[in-house]
Amino acid sequence: MKVLYFAELKEILGTDSENIDLSYDITVKDFITNLFKKHPSIQEKQFQIAVNEEFVQSDDVVRPNDIVALIPPVSGG
Repeated sequence: MKVLYFAELKEILGTDSENIDLSYDITVKDFITNLFKKHPSIQEKQFQIAVNEEFVQSDDVVRPNDIVALIPPVSGG
């Protein structure tokens, strides 16, 4: 699966994307748990998750060929 990072997450991790080897379906909640184990520096950050350009809930499923985007809240004015 390809994971895309935006804004603050991109800066913290020093990359805008990475490939994660996943050979089975996983819930969004489990994906987040595994991601925080791999990248504890973003554990306290707020973000929404989109899978294949659609926002998802924690019980939705991520599949091995999906594109997952982590999108922090946008402030404006």
